[in-house]
Amino acid sequence: MDIRAILMGLVFALMWSSAFTSARIIVADMSPLFALSIRYLISGLLGVGIALALGQTMCLTAAQWRATVIFGILQNAVYLGLNFVAMQTVQASLAAIIASTMPLLVGFAAWVVLSEKLKPLGIAGLVAGVMGVALIMGARLGGSGVDMVGVGLCVIGVIALTAATLLVRGATSGGNFLMIVGLQMLVGCVALALATLAFETPRLNPSWPLLFAFTYTCLVPGLAATIIWFWLVNRIGATRAATFHFLNPFFGVAIAALLLSEALGGRDILGVAIITAGILAVQISRQSKA
Repeated sequence: MDIRAILMGLVFALMWSSAFTSARIIVADMSPLFALSIRYLISGLLGVGIALALGQTMCLTAAQWRATVIFGILQNAVYLGLNFVAMQTVQASLAAIIASTMPLLVGFAAWVVLSEKLKPLGIAGLVAGVMGVALIMGARLGGSGVDMVGVGLCVIGVIALTAATLLVRGATSGGNFLMIVGLQMLVGCVALALATLAFETPRLNPSWPLLFAFTYTCLVPGLAATIIWFWLVNRIGATRAATFHFLNPFFGVAIAALLLSEALGGRDILGVAIITAGILAVQISRQSKA
């Protein structure tokens, strides 16, 4: 893996992890599915508008359209929709930790379905990552006041994200990169708008924290992070790109502790250290393989 991909992966992980804290702020003053559908409407229109300004078109290949729709539904509607609903009762740091298990699911699915293999060092890194996540999760779930229904929604969401990560591979090959990003957001917007009508009574309590968090979520985790993710998946592959999600516990817990005053204990710190060691092992394994 080249230095540019590593740096972009770190930036992506920081952006992605910060979304859990901003989502927690948003759902305090706005109903989750309604908020997310509006977010994707704004981010999607911005993406499509910028793509058109750059000369890109909506003339996508059949494979691109298929992957765009699948990614828009699974990642934007199912994964984030369930996470936004869960964020009403689940801590931002816990949601980030659950999301960090995605590389394990991607690696397992790639091994079973795509016959991909990892070197022993890479496998050891993934195992270390599991141990770190388990350590942090054990401390959180062992405490009082954890909403298991919300945790279950996060788990279902990360499974949907895993499927999206594998299915989106190659979605941007053939050009119109930014157009695809914008369109998959609009797909998510439509799916979430239908879910809002079916399951939710829209709620909005205007406030400055909501305005700042909503604007940040639309532009940074919503648009910029998605563009970087597509770039990473197409440059280094889904399994390699997914390893950056192991950084979610570190960034997610740290940002939530800083901005939301969520608890950060000794087991959290130890778990983060183990996860970081796992990332290093996986990256070294991938570099030697390349």
